[in-house]
Amino acid sequence: MSMHLGRTTFGDIANQGNVLSRAAVMQWITDWVINPRLQLHMFQVGELMRCWASEKLNLSEADAWKWEMAGILHDADWDQWPDSHCRKIVEALEEKQIDPEIIRAIASHGHVHFGVEPETAMDKMLYAFDELSGFVHAYSLMRPGGYADMDVKGVKKRLKDKAFAAGVSREDIRDACERAQIELDELIQFIIPRQAAFTANQS
Repeated sequence: MSMHLGRTTFGDIANQGNVLSRAAVMQWITDWVINPRLQLHMFQVGELMRCWASEKLNLSEADAWKWEMAGILHDADWDQWPDSHCRKIVEALEEKQIDPEIIRAIASHGHVHFGVEPETAMDKMLYAFDELSGFVHAYSLMRPGGYADMDVKGVKKRLKDKAFAAGVSREDIRDACERAQIELDELIQFIIPRQAAFTANQS
């Protein structure tokens, strides 16, 4: 069954700036996502998106929340409706009249599957963080010290091991870095400390 969305425009420009409250997003996750590991992944990606928006792009708190919201909700329908991923979350956000920039970023986070090319900065960074965030966390789980003393060299060594976290697409990671014009080392170095701090706060 194809997951292609069959379109490349999402939402209504008149809804620009419309977002959900943090409480509403949390309730959405509670209602839709049962798997705690998936929940953690979604929140990790959301945190990385927020950090990039505020630290690298100097965006306002309101705009950084848009980035974070896209990161949190990008896999919201995967747990219970994998055959409808990400059509269900896209349509639900459109019904709620959410900012089209957020919806489009979610629709483009797996262009091979959904047929939507990442174009905006938000699109590209969600695509870039998604696979690599999950990979870095998988690496932390097999290390005795978890995130402690994790470095870029160790992550890249595991990336070369195709048997490790085999479900993570190395091609998507390479492609995402090229599209975002970011070196892989820089992206890994950005992820490790922020994801480590966030994950520690969740435990």
